[in-house]
Amino acid sequence: MSIQQPKINVSRRNLLKFGAGAIGTSVVTAGLGSNLVAPEKSVAQQPPAKPKEEEITPDKALQELLDGNDRFVKSKRKNPHQSYSRLAEVAKGQKPFASILSCADSRVPSEIVFDQGLGDLFVCRVAGNIATPEEIGSLEFGSLILGTKVILVMGHERCGAVDATIKGAQVPGKIGTLIEAIKPALEKSKDRPGNQLENVCKANILLQIEKLKSSPVLSQLIETGKLKIVGGYYDLDTGRVSLVS
Repeated sequence: MSIQQPKINVSRRNLLKFGAGAIGTSVVTAGLGSNLVAPEKSVAQQPPAKPKEEEITPDKALQELLDGNDRFVKSKRKNPHQSYSRLAEVAKGQKPFASILSCADSRVPSEIVFDQGLGDLFVCRVAGNIATPEEIGSLEFGSLILGTKVILVMGHERCGAVDATIKGAQVPGKIGTLIEAIKPALEKSKDRPGNQLENVCKANILLQIEKLKSSPVLSQLIETGKLKIVGGYYDLDTGRVSLVS
């Protein structure tokens, strides 16, 4: 006899119950409840000069990231939202338009490579850009509560965590948990031609996207057209981010 898993209804009522029990009433009363289903629009999502119907979509949010990266690569950065007035504005609350799950590598700072500023990006960084339960929970929060429209899982060229996984490195402490999370990508890419390290890096990006899409919270947002999850590969030599599919 098969047992069907009930579909999780990510509703305002359900999350208010969760918020009161797990997060605490202080958080709920701080304003989360009002943004659970229809988060407030950020400055990037709803600029004063644009009519309401032109609010940002997942596709437009992704394009904003790619346009910013193009400016970075071409040395034409605008350095937006980096003033003291912006600092004061976002101190009152954050409403980022995009979430990034990226590697902790010091050479890949999201706000710089996408030419964004304070309050624009909700960034989770961990070696190997792996989707741990904590990272998934954070990205659920960013998408459902804060209203980000796109999640970009960004791996990068010559990733040390992926390289260690390929080499079967013996590592101390908790470093091994990173390698275990990346190992399935090594198996998925074993028959692909070309550079093995690059192949596994890209396979790992797609693996982590699969994990994110298994989240009932994120999958429901995708189904309703409120969210897109995509992969990106950062070239350390050029600064260019290319989409991975």
